[in-house]
Amino acid sequence: MSEETTVPLPHGTRDSGIPARFFADPDFDFEARMALGLATQGVGDIGGVLVTLASIEEGSAEGWFQAWKASAERLRAQAESSAASGHEESARWFFLAAAEACSRALAFVTGLADPGVLAPTFALHRRCWDAVVAHSEGCFLRVEVPYEEGTLPGYLLRPDASGTARPTLVMTNGSDGSLTSLWGTGASGALRRGFNTFVYDGPGQQSLLFERGIAFRPDWEAVLTPVVDVLVSRSDVDARGLLAYGISQGGYWLPRALAFEPRFIAAVVDPGVMDVSTSWTSHLPPELIALLHAGAREPFNEAMREVEADPVMARVMAFRSRPYGTGTPFDTFSQVLRYHLRDVVERIRTPMLVLDPEGEQFWPGQAEVLFQALRCDKERVRFTREEGADFHCQPLGRALTDVRMFDFFADRLARVRTH
Repeated sequence: MSEETTVPLPHGTRDSGIPARFFADPDFDFEARMALGLATQGVGDIGGVLVTLASIEEGSAEGWFQAWKASAERLRAQAESSAASGHEESARWFFLAAAEACSRALAFVTGLADPGVLAPTFALHRRCWDAVVAHSEGCFLRVEVPYEEGTLPGYLLRPDASGTARPTLVMTNGSDGSLTSLWGTGASGALRRGFNTFVYDGPGQQSLLFERGIAFRPDWEAVLTPVVDVLVSRSDVDARGLLAYGISQGGYWLPRALAFEPRFIAAVVDPGVMDVSTSWTSHLPPELIALLHAGAREPFNEAMREVEADPVMARVMAFRSRPYGTGTPFDTFSQVLRYHLRDVVERIRTPMLVLDPEGEQFWPGQAEVLFQALRCDKERVRFTREEGADFHCQPLGRALTDVRMFDFFADRLARVRTH
């Protein structure tokens, strides 16, 4: 369900250093790369991903959904067979792959004739994820985080069930990333290195949006600080070893929270995002931007009706607007304009690594803008086409991303331990 890969206007994706494109359509191609990148980190198998991709007709949202849903059902059946035979590790692997296949199936839900498949497919995704936790032999735990009048669903993933206090990586997802995507973009690497990982759904993300209708908020410190409060109270978390990672739109939410939450010793943003609205407004003509900033609600909405006259565009706009909890295009764009760091960036003191991939198609140039504005201890890493690690969140360079990220974390942990 990638919001970023269903933008209503072209986003200028170009060829990468990988010799062949998997699809001519840039959105399909990007999603294919994401699936393959996660497979390299243990979320499914590369062969299974390639077989699924090969069965999809170019540009067919329905074909995409059916292929991935069939893969999810096959993997779930194998998971249940393994579980029934008492093979916990195998069951865990199959359930993880099945959960990811469900999530991948919904990448182009806005293009489906029946968008009603979202709810049952997401429910299956989450059941498979919960089965991963259930078959972890005590290593993974569900941890509820108090939030306003209710809770946020969180999961503490531990290398073993010993209860040893460990450095803990807290992962903040993007606008519509799944928990299984977090496994392949940092969680598995943390576990291999002996760290805990904490993953969660925040407002507007996954279960909070689809099951509870809770929208995004720009002030992510109201989300992340309750997470930290829960973690530092636990005996299996080293409170002096909290690490943070924000991926995709999390590259805005995490630094926003860090301007107010000082208990992390290091953070990585992938990529850095100074102003979320640039991924929206860069597609608008100057006349519409002028109407937006002038507060001209009705003229702006009227102009956008011409765009939404295309049924596909209308569905995409509805899907993109839904997490913001808004009713009209003017309301959505006005809300998105609030998602920037300009008034808080100088408050950030947490050492930060800013990732900056070549060919970033959603927030081009934003990593550099954020890096230059930061006044904390900071580093920036470029990922390049030559390395095969270009595009948003370098989907085919996830192992390289892990190396850069965890070297940065190791250096900061070493500094803390020597003081």
